[in-house]
Amino acid sequence: MRNSGTPKALSRLGMAMRAGKLATGDEGVMQAIRSGQAKLVLVAADASENAYKKYSDKCFHYGVKLVRRFTRQEIGYSIGKAERVAVAVTDERMAAWIGEELTQSAEVEHIE
Repeated sequence: MRNSGTPKALSRLGMAMRAGKLATGDEGVMQAIRSGQAKLVLVAADASENAYKKYSDKCFHYGVKLVRRFTRQEIGYSIGKAERVAVAVTDERMAAWIGEELTQSAEVEHIE
């Protein structure tokens, strides 16, 4: 199930969920962004363009880092929930820890 990205990043996302440092669901993620709690927003690669634009615009407006990666199923599976289009990491250290893994994997993926 974890075939479109970095298993470590998904594992770290699951740890954030278990630690209570993740906002899920459309309204939960949007509220975390608006309130300044969101430190990193992860949007599924297979999210609709409208959904991606909505999160992208909101993250840009509030200065929140946004990453588009993985599928809805992979994100949901990693946090023990049903499919998720977006999640927000609400802890600065965990966001950096997850973001670090996403950045490292992006560099590796583009090596030719």
